[in-house]
Amino acid sequence: MSEFQSRSEEFQFSGDSLLSKIKDIVRAGNVRRVLIKNEDGRVLIDVPLTIGVVGTLLAPQLAAIGAIAALVLKGSIVIEKVVEASPPTVV
Repeated sequence: MSEFQSRSEEFQFSGDSLLSKIKDIVRAGNVRRVLIKNEDGRVLIDVPLTIGVVGTLLAPQLAAIGAIAALVLKGSIVIEKVVEASPPTVV
């Protein structure tokens, strides 16, 4: 039986690239949560995602992210991914 762990990654963005970066991250899969922070590190939006979220289910969140992109010039995107834990090696 395999177990899952979560791992976080952080990416920097400028306002015009935020929406396309989020779409790329979601398409890559295994994303559990997306946080968008401003330059000061303050969390502006926290979007929990379930594995397999597609299309219209994500549309309201993308609209909110688009509105934030219009207001924020620079910031960071923190994603929480689900990764399969490797089984311990037996010697």
